[in-house]
Amino acid sequence: MEIFKSDKIYDFMSKSKLFLGISLFMILASYALLFTKGLNYGIDFAGGTLVQVKYEHAAPIKKIREVLKKDKMFASASVTEFGSPDEVIIKIPTSSKSVSTDIGDRVRELLKETGKFEVRRVDMVGPKVGNELREKGLMAMALSILVILIYVSFRFEWRFALASIFALIHDVSIALGAISLFNIDVNLDILAAILTILGYSLNDTIIVFDRIREGIQKSKVYDLFQIINESITKTLSRTTLTSLTTFFVVLTLFLFGGEIIHGFSFTMLVGVIVGTYSSIFIASPFLKWLGFSVEGYKKMLAEKERIRKEKEQLRKQFEGGVV
Repeated sequence: MEIFKSDKIYDFMSKSKLFLGISLFMILASYALLFTKGLNYGIDFAGGTLVQVKYEHAAPIKKIREVLKKDKMFASASVTEFGSPDEVIIKIPTSSKSVSTDIGDRVRELLKETGKFEVRRVDMVGPKVGNELREKGLMAMALSILVILIYVSFRFEWRFALASIFALIHDVSIALGAISLFNIDVNLDILAAILTILGYSLNDTIIVFDRIREGIQKSKVYDLFQIINESITKTLSRTTLTSLTTFFVVLTLFLFGGEIIHGFSFTMLVGVIVGTYSSIFIASPFLKWLGFSVEGYKKMLAEKERIRKEKEQLRKQFEGGVV
């Protein structure tokens, strides 16, 4: 399906410096948020206890807070609305040291005078487990980027690998900045969203790089930006359809999926937009800034082809009994 005319070449690279400036601003703003405001680690990473309570009427949040403050265990608990006015989340920074203590029963006893309600969920994670999950999550992200670097270097060329890694760091940095800005709880589902963004963005970038490599091999021109413009134009319909399809699916989850997956869907929304943008305006022009030479790349391909033909000729001579 063709959305854009295939006979028209769009000049994306003429705006590359403008978009680089926009990206630089967003990355700096993201890091400023991360260093000043930081990330709001959820129960999975910080440890603690989470209790989800649903009332038959609008939850009296102010009264709930007053009641909980009277109990030593819940003195530092936070109470927030969860999706609808009749549902709340109670977060306790540290989990109960006693396994025999039923937090759900304790909450029922304390809040019995605040109205009719049911305890729908109780999640408990110890601080040690939370730290371990956080460390392993960061390790998983670092290993993913390392493997991607090796893979792209092997499949393309080291400049392609660095350009793709820069685009991935760009995407993750902006996604983390958005998470910090909107105070999204960072849990395992957010980590899953970040890793999904890495895969989505890399897939988009690899498709564009494949076209660029193909364009270098077929084109008789040596202007890298011209080849990039032609290559991106050829993949533009595919990129638009894929991105819009993914975007509307994630948007549906964000709007109608409920609070449970709100953080995941929000992070994916940001990732889909930024990942599509970075494949075109960040990864591709970064090849030029890394000093990639079309002439040098063609010479390298020609040398590889010459070696391949020599090996093929030697193989045929050997099979024919001629040495």
